[in-house]
Amino acid sequence: MKSNSYFFTSESVSEGHPDKVCDRISDMVVDTYLAQEPYSRVACETLTTTNKVILAGETRGPEIKKDELIQKVRSCIKDIGYEQKGFHWKNCNIDVHLHSQSSDIAMGVDSKGNKDDGAGDQGIMFGYACDETEVLMPAPIYYSHKILELMAIDRKKGIADKLEPDSKSQVTMMYENGKPTKVTSVVISTQHSSKIDQSQVKEIVRPYLEKSIPKDLLSGLKEDEFYVNPTGQFIIGGPDGDTGLTGRKIIVDTYGGAAPHGGGAFSGKDPSKVDRSAAYAARYVAKNVVASKIANKCLIQLAYAIGVSKPLSIYVNLFDGDEKKSKHVQKLIKDNFDLSPRGIREMLSLNRPIYECTSAYGHFGRKSRPDGSFSWEKTDKISIFEK
Repeated sequence: MKSNSYFFTSESVSEGHPDKVCDRISDMVVDTYLAQEPYSRVACETLTTTNKVILAGETRGPEIKKDELIQKVRSCIKDIGYEQKGFHWKNCNIDVHLHSQSSDIAMGVDSKGNKDDGAGDQGIMFGYACDETEVLMPAPIYYSHKILELMAIDRKKGIADKLEPDSKSQVTMMYENGKPTKVTSVVISTQHSSKIDQSQVKEIVRPYLEKSIPKDLLSGLKEDEFYVNPTGQFIIGGPDGDTGLTGRKIIVDTYGGAAPHGGGAFSGKDPSKVDRSAAYAARYVAKNVVASKIANKCLIQLAYAIGVSKPLSIYVNLFDGDEKKSKHVQKLIKDNFDLSPRGIREMLSLNRPIYECTSAYGHFGRKSRPDGSFSWEKTDKISIFEK
């Protein structure tokens, strides 16, 4: 192997993974509030375990009855596909413990007099884009997501009816001169019916691997490097097999480890929380930089303080050693993008019920939709950087 070659691995988890069940439910709560009042404040955490779901957190906005939320939780679980003895949408126990937002937080976040909306918390957020795939995402995480997404689609259609909702994938790729050149190993672990054995599971999931990754990248994958359910079987899964919590899959949600992460989760948070909105804005800017073709990859960091409207710092890295160009891009960002919390929300139209669909298969690398979801994936600011 050449000295400038290396291996890089990313993983994904499906919508039926216990943590992702929680992310889905927390984002459903956000959407429920925003649908009735676009400026609602929501910070909702969810926990799941065997036949149990617990919601906790802070809200400010319309009065939504617990029974309505409970029915919507059941709808989420049903759509994911859980009808198992240890976790069933019809009869799992659901507790809702949501209360009013802290007045201290509200005072810092709300606009008042000459004060603009402040950030909902302090912290650092990163955005990243690269030209490894058409959607300007790192290849290993993009392909890991794709495998599981296609499996879930066919499972729900009844085509892959021997598969159950909980699954994980992992893709390792060789990079040469900074570019992914081939897949060297793949791991797919999927919950399945007790009526099939592991050799059958492997043949069921094989087509999804082949549909997800280009043939030229898969051509060198050896059979003994394609692992399916390495433990032997995976019948007990989901919240019955492992406890789930909101916000535990932040690397899966972003760039698969190919770029830094500020540490804050996204799901369950309304867009006044910069953990979410500023990470979306940073991705939006980075993607437009790379789409303009002035750089092959771009990393952006934003920093905020709670109650302060402007970002404390903007950092740009184009990975090409051209410091003058990086500073020029940084100036273009400052001059053309309002990265205050309110500016971000207005720029990307974030005060809408658009978040439940983000909870699985990554918040980035998706197509923007007519309902306004994934607005941060648009490349409508290319001309700013082309100049």
